Amino acid sequence: MRAFIFPGQGSQAVGMGQALAEASAAARLLLQEVDDALSQNLARLMAQGPEDELTLTENAQPAIMANSLAVLRVLEQEAGLRLAEKADCVAGHSLGEYSALAAAGAFDVPTTARLLKLRGRSMQAAVPVGEGAMAALLGLDVEAAEAVAAEAAQGQVCETANDNAPGQVVVSGHKAAVERALEIAKTKGARRALLLPVSAPFHCALMEPAARTMEEALAEAEMGPPFVPVYANVTAAPVDDPTEIRALLVAQVTGRVRWRESVAAMAEAGVDHFVELGGKVLGPMVKRIAPDTKTTSVVSMDDVEALVKEI
Repeated sequence: MRAFIFPGQGSQAVGMGQALAEASAAARLLLQEVDDALSQNLARLMAQGPEDELTLTENAQPAIMANSLAVLRVLEQEAGLRLAEKADCVAGHSLGEYSALAAAGAFDVPTTARLLKLRGRSMQAAVPVGEGAMAALLGLDVEAAEAVAAEAAQGQVCETANDNAPGQVVVSGHKAAVERALEIAKTKGARRALLLPVSAPFHCALMEPAARTMEEALAEAEMGPPFVPVYANVTAAPVDDPTEIRALLVAQVTGRVRWRESVAAMAEAGVDHFVELGGKVLGPMVKRIAPDTKTTSVVSMDDVEALVKEI
């Protein structure tokens, strides 16, 4: 069995998608579709930067999605590999869940681009700059990280935001509480504890205003059932009902990204090959979670050609 997986924020980089667009008309058309939907030259920003503008959440989120779906468009239109025929399920990390849903036909590309632009903008606006933070606690399991977050909160928000892989958990919340978590984690056996260079405290209760914005937008967005199940971030379980997917996407804004559990559930269901489209971030996590599975990252035309030969 095979899962196609899609990276999240932090995988953006100046130059992303440029070589693929130069080599493929299908990729160029996909990027143009996103530009038209956003009335923005996002493709140029992806190719040329500046980096600080690309890193802005409202740009990074649709850019990462565009890069992933450009790879998929090349696979389908130029290499003849149909995801509907080759995938048993899909999943994405945080914003990558939107990429996964678009890949599985639940959203069209313009809708996905507009939703992610709004998601990025509303998440950034939910908390004034400097009031929130996120930190990686390395070497602690999720239960230990939860205990650290609870001890650090002291009346503020401090929650586990990402359970990425064994020993790689991220906490999020008020900056002072997250800084307390860094010190507490070191006393609880964390190998390392470090603040992350992010612009807002994602996936915690402080994102509630953004969740309400997305609830309204998702209620109006045109959506159909995905043609393969999507493993949802907040449940680590497959879903294919549009009403349920909408609710889970709203919950995802403030909820934990249960990536470790999602990969483990897919592997337990029989997935033995994970194909990451548009990044090389998730593959190493997958190998730590399910070491007996195969991982393939597809970013370039060479990667596309290799995947087609392989499957």
